[in-house]
Amino acid sequence: MRYFSRIPCLPTVLALAVSTPAMADDIDVLMADLFPKSEATYIGYDRVERMDIPETAPVDRRYLIVDFRFHNPLALDRLQTTVHKVCMAMLEDQELMRSLSTDGYDMVAVAFDRQSQYDCL
Repeated sequence: MRYFSRIPCLPTVLALAVSTPAMADDIDVLMADLFPKSEATYIGYDRVERMDIPETAPVDRRYLIVDFRFHNPLALDRLQTTVHKVCMAMLEDQELMRSLSTDGYDMVAVAFDRQSQYDCL
């Protein structure tokens, strides 16, 4: 069962300012401790809004990208497991999900490099 999709990072997005400091702290704390320090480094997250999509469009316009860098290249067979781990950590934090939803975020994606990102919710 494949529940994430690979999409290219888009240069036509505008990074948004952090709207809720508590939410920013929650994401940073949650993600920073997700992987052993010897395996991966949490870089941070970007809140983005696709300005080329009208606000009334029925497609994802605002989303969050959670960014990690692995110290060794990530094997393709471990990719789904790794994306799942990040996505589930966020999904299980009900307060964070409620906050993202209230702030109008349509999607969360995970990035492990600058070339691609993987949708998780």
